[in-house]
Amino acid sequence: MKDFVRKDILLDYIGTPNDFRDVMGARPSWDEYFMILAKVAATRSTCISRPTGALIVRNKQVLSTGYNGSMPGIAHCSDEGKCFRRSSGASDAGKYDNCRSAHAEANAIAQAAKNGVNVGGASVYVTLCPCYVCTKLLVQAGIKKVYYEFEYKSPDTKRDKLWAEALKQAGLEIKKVELSDIVLQKTLVSLLGATSWRHELKPTGEPTGRIENINMEEIHK
Repeated sequence: MKDFVRKDILLDYIGTPNDFRDVMGARPSWDEYFMILAKVAATRSTCISRPTGALIVRNKQVLSTGYNGSMPGIAHCSDEGKCFRRSSGASDAGKYDNCRSAHAEANAIAQAAKNGVNVGGASVYVTLCPCYVCTKLLVQAGIKKVYYEFEYKSPDTKRDKLWAEALKQAGLEIKKVELSDIVLQKTLVSLLGATSWRHELKPTGEPTGRIENINMEEIHK
């Protein structure tokens, strides 16, 4: 379930009313909730290499969001179907001198600045552990905690280790957030169909078929 969830597997899991009630009764923790929102933000990314989403949060309130993508007015890699940096022949070592995208964390900070939102003392939820450049931006912006879903892994393991150490040296509190299977399932069910399941019934009371194999009459007793 953690790598990829196929619709038929999901439907097999929630095939009975009891299973369905378990899934829909699951409630994400705050960390899971904000990471899910960061993952939704990542769907707006125009990067085809590492689509990433970020969410700046303070006191359980979302202050700003961001995703990685090209500057306004610049072509998107997702539209061109190729990575600009790689297609230009630039090396991985000089990726940030040639990549035309701004990272999700940088865009979230920039959006907050444009709207006059103070992010001092806030936390950032990001789908990918921050790079060195973004670590410096986060610290300068006053971010205190970093919650991430996946490690930043590349062929340059020495550099990856340096970046990870930089987060700790900067005094940032760091936490890896793993979404539980049942929360992932609930999120996917909500995306696949109506969040209010009465909307999935025909006027006759029969299921619409959008979510198959579920006895809707039993669920709504």
